[in-house]
Amino acid sequence: MKLFLKGARCGMAKCPIETGRPAPGMHGAMRRRKLSDYGAQLREKQRLRRQYGLQEGQFRVFFQRALRRRGVTGEQLLQSLEMRLDNIVFRLGLAPSRRAARQLVTHSHVLVNGHRATIPSMILLPGMVVAVKDRARSRDMATRGIETAESRPVPPWLTLDAKKLSAQVARVPTRDEIAPIVNEQLIVELYSK
Repeated sequence: MKLFLKGARCGMAKCPIETGRPAPGMHGAMRRRKLSDYGAQLREKQRLRRQYGLQEGQFRVFFQRALRRRGVTGEQLLQSLEMRLDNIVFRLGLAPSRRAARQLVTHSHVLVNGHRATIPSMILLPGMVVAVKDRARSRDMATRGIETAESRPVPPWLTLDAKKLSAQVARVPTRDEIAPIVNEQLIVELYSK
């Protein structure tokens, strides 16, 4: 399954998933066995974890927080992952991938409510303003990102001002607005064992 970890590279015709190449290694072309229930749960968890670029410990902390919040645990997990600063920078189109967005944040090119933010895992709340620093280098990187991400629309829960290179988090996204194609119920089942 395409996870789009490398930005627009997976949209090209040379994408390994599109060409149908077998998995690498001596036994890559052999037929696969049917996945067990645990294997399916683990695969879903790993897929979501890699999409957001998290370590196992970080992901577990996010799950524990989602477990304590009211509502459906899987939906709460996805909402808290979407509200991370590096993900919001990616969703705004300021960076071509989540890794690039993470680097933009750690190299202090991003401001949150007018203050420098260098922690990619920072959870944003509705009403917070994300802006690009007023430096030529920062603005150049962000405008290049917006130009390359024109095919990717800005989600409705974010309001972007492309001229000022700033955006506001309007609200917490609903499950329908969250992009990962993942069965979050399997992840909840895996962690509740």
